[in-house]
Parts: sequence; structure tokens; C-alpha cells
Amino acid sequence: MTVHTLPAGRGTVLQSFNRSGPPVLEVDPGDTVVVSSLDAAGHLEAPTSPGEAKPLMFPDRLGHCLTGPIAVRGAVPGDVLAVSFTALTPGDWGWTIAGHRRDALARALGMDEAEPQWLLWDLDPEQGTGVNQLGHAVGLSPFLGVVGMPPNEPGDFPTVPPRAAGGGNIDCRELTAGSVLYLPVTVPGAMLCVGDGHARQGDGEVGGTAIECPMTSELVLDLAEDPALQSIHAVTPTARITFGFDSDLNAASAEALSAMLTWMESLYGLDRTKALALASTVVDLRVTQIANEVWGVHAVLGRDAVR
Repeated sequence: MTVHTLPAGRGTVLQSFNRSGPPVLEVDPGDTVVVSSLDAAGHLEAPTSPGEAKPLMFPDRLGHCLTGPIAVRGAVPGDVLAVSFTALTPGDWGWTIAGHRRDALARALGMDEAEPQWLLWDLDPEQGTGVNQLGHAVGLSPFLGVVGMPPNEPGDFPTVPPRAAGGGNIDCRELTAGSVLYLPVTVPGAMLCVGDGHARQGDGEVGGTAIECPMTSELVLDLAEDPALQSIHAVTPTARITFGFDSDLNAASAEALSAMLTWMESLYGLDRTKALALASTVVDLRVTQIANEVWGVHAVLGRDAVR
């Protein structure tokens, strides 16, 4: 299979989803793409002091700075695109900001009038560590926050909310190297866009950002021949994962759990109620993110949880 290289430059980046945008690269199913992405804000230079204004790819920022779209030949709605994360390498810098939102969570935390606070990170991808200006050191666990396709409707769509149709800003920290994300194809060619590199994030992305960083991602793009589900799901080195997205946490949880029950029915030859009973003993529901206008929830079934 062919290996393609896709840099992040003025002709290869965007900040909204649109089915009509021409692809910047076209690949065959099974090809590898080594794709570079800027940080979510599209910084052209690393910030060197908290809150410092640096040049951006899009001075009038509307959404995440993404690389793409990448067309996959032969992909049509009804197919499922398999995105295999072979390698994910963050840049040598990153940032995190909190206290910049004026929403219900900020009010609940007593931070609706807070001054935004920044952490600037020096990242060492080889050692897998990051250190901020306050001296806090963390281990890195890089992944892409945004992997998705445009809705099959005309016009520009924001990158912030994740969508059951096409994915996008999923922000699931489980999707590290060695994982495969399965996305139902929304438009001919798939028109995949990726970016929003995170060097590390906790479940929930509770402050609204992770360690935001540039990323070099080695991806294999293929069409799944016999996907486990027709909804968004993933297989990681340690688990099977299903997703739910909704402005209501209960609805997002039910969506993620319902998909996992369907998977368990197939895996273990159970009826749905027995699958729910088994899930109650082995499935974890985790809040993926609370930062993106809709709740994200993922259901996690360890690959060795049932023997």
C-alpha cells in the first residue's frame, strides 16, 4: 500500500466541516497517511509566555485548525471507515487554558468571573513527559481530539460539537497509538479531517482544553469489511469502546450503552437483557468530555473482562 505525506500548510488546513470542500489528498483504502496538524488554535509559533498572542493560521478563528479533507476512493455513505492510529507524535510544546468560559459549569464552580489561567508545557515525545512553567511533570498519552467527516448537508458546520454522524471532536483519551476508530461514512469519499492534537487529557476535559499541541500522526485509512457496529466505535489495545453524544447526559449515556449492548449480544450470544446484566459487571461508562456543547460518554469493555 502507498504511504502519503500530508503537511499542515495554508492549502491543506481548514476550520469547519463542509462536504463541498475539495480534498487536499486522495488515497486508496489501506493506504497510510503521515499527516501533520497544528494545535487546535492554529498557532504558527509556540507561545512563550502565558496568554501571549502569537500568529495564527486563521486570524479570525472560528473552530479547530484541522488538516484535510482526505478523500478515500470508493467510500460511500453506508460504508464504515476504519482509522488505525499507527503512531502519534506530539510536538515539543503545548498549552492548557482554564477559566476562559462563561457557562453553567463555570458558574457552578464559582469561576464565571475568573481570570483565564494558562499552563505552558515543554514536551519531550521521546521520553514521554511534559513539564509546565510551574514545575509540574506529567506522562504523555497523545491522541487526536478531532477525527471526523462533514455532515451530508450543504454549508459549513462548526468543528466544536461531536456528531454521531461523522464523528469529529470526540476527545476520547483512549484513542492512543494502536487503536482503531470506526466511523460511518457520511459523504462520498469520506472527506476525513483530523487535528486537535492532545499530548495528554483527563476524562471529561474538565477545564475545556487538554495539553493542546501540534501532532504528527501516522494513520491507515481503510474500509471495514465487517464492522462490529454501524455506529461510531473503537478497538484499542485493551478495550472495546462505544460512544454517545447528546446535550442530555442521560441520553448520551444511553446511546453509548445501547451500542455496547448490541456489540455484547453479538460477542457472547446473549439476548439484550442478559447482555445488560453482564454489562453491569464489566462495562465502565466514562464521561468523554463536557467541553464541547454536547456531552460525550463512552462505554468501555475490557478485552479480557469476560473469559
